[in-house]
This record gives sequence, structure tokens and C-alpha cells, in this order.
Amino acid sequence: MNQVVGSHDLLLVTLDTLRHDVAAELAAAGRLPNLARHLPGGRWEERHAPGSFTYASHQAIFAGFLPTPATPGPHPRLFAARFAGSETTADGTYVYDTPDLVSGLAAAGYHTVCVGGVGFFNRQGPLGSVLPGLFQEAHWEPEFGVASPTSFEAQVACAERVVCRLPADRRLFLFVNVSALHQPNWFHLPGATREAGDTRASHAAALEYVDRHIGRLFAAASSRRRCFAVVCSDHGTAYGDDGYTGHRIGHPSVWTVPYAHFFLDGEATTP
Repeated sequence: MNQVVGSHDLLLVTLDTLRHDVAAELAAAGRLPNLARHLPGGRWEERHAPGSFTYASHQAIFAGFLPTPATPGPHPRLFAARFAGSETTADGTYVYDTPDLVSGLAAAGYHTVCVGGVGFFNRQGPLGSVLPGLFQEAHWEPEFGVASPTSFEAQVACAERVVCRLPADRRLFLFVNVSALHQPNWFHLPGATREAGDTRASHAAALEYVDRHIGRLFAAASSRRRCFAVVCSDHGTAYGDDGYTGHRIGHPSVWTVPYAHFFLDGEATTP
């Protein structure tokens, strides 16, 4: 990452609440063509979430603790704050001298931008302002939220505007919290009703909706120079698994998440 930070733009996408099993099934069935073409080997990596709900997980992610590979470790991290005794800081880790990755990248000359989704990013109160407050520029509108059937399209349009406004020589760290997978998501499944509520199938339909539009986000993020992207879930959610519903619980459907990182090569020629 020491050869990436400073030369590449950076994109972090959290697919809020996305379960690993659903993501893996859809990729294997060819139902995520736009995401799968970027996934190494066309498959999601299975990882463990750093938290069981959005606020906890993003606090960890922004501190450099991305989801952990679901195999025995230790596993070197991409990013880490400098602190003594870290067992996951390796030669290839980008180390920063600030409390969090966002301010660390800002100190390295990046313009940091948050396009929020779920309520922890809505800036409508003190709690909803903590995470977006880490960024130099933060956006949230009701159209980006969980109740909007077109939330991701609106978020992508916002990201496109951000990229267009930024001077070509300024490096960009763009973060997008995708709310479409989160409850309520019943309206993404054709024929579903509010009364029937959310299901594993509507969760899958929401991911297919995101896949239909994510190509625009990838194109915008890589339009200025080569971009390094991390796409992952912050936690999963239960739909009646072993009697559990929702998240902020210690169930495998919550702790097991999909993860991928890869390079995006756009048509930009800016060095």
C-alpha cells in the first residue's frame, strides 16, 4: 500500500448489512455481472466483520481494521495507525500518524469525501455526525437513505458530481456507504409487499439492484487516474436464521461478510 497511497485515487465501498452467503450465491450464479468482473477469480473473499452493526464496524474500519480473513492469522493489514506492539502491521502496510485512516490520508494530501447512506451518516444529530465528521467533505440526503428505492442511484450521482468538481491534480479518497441492502429492502423484489416485509430474497434483489448501477461508480472513481478499491460489507444480518432477526447479535449470518479489493483502470491519463 505504500506504493499505492499517494499515486492512486482510493475508493472504499461498504455494502451495509450484506451477508456473505447471499453475495457468494449471487456471484456464483452470474447474477452480479458488474461486481463479479472485478472480484479476484470472480468470487468474494469470506471475512469476519470487525463489528456487528454499522457504527461499531465503521469505527473499526476507519481505524484501519478492515474485515479479517476467515482463516487463522495473523493477517497483515493494508492500513494501520502507528502504535507499538501491532501484530498485523507489516512492511506493505500503509502506516499513518493520526487516529484514523481518513485523517491520515488527508495528511498525505488526499481530499476525503463521504457519501453517506444509513442513519449513522445522516448528520441529523450528534450521533449521526460522528462518522461523516471524519471527512473533509460529507454528503447525505433523504434520497440516499434506507427508505429510498433509488438510494444507490442517487448516491452514485452525488459521487459523480464530487469527482467532476475536484481538481485533476488532487488525490481523492472516496467513501460510499451503500444503504440499499439494509432493511427495508422488500421494494427491490418484484411482487413483494410492505406487509410481507423483508426476506433473504429481497436482500438478494437489493444486491442485484446495486450491481446494476455500480459500474457508474467504478467509472467515476477511476476517471482521473488508476484507483485502488475496497468493496466489502460492514456486517451481515439475520432473516430468521436459528430464530434470529436483524444484527447487533453474535450470529454467523452477522459476523461473516464478503470482501474484495482490486484496481480500477479507467481512461484517465493524469499521472
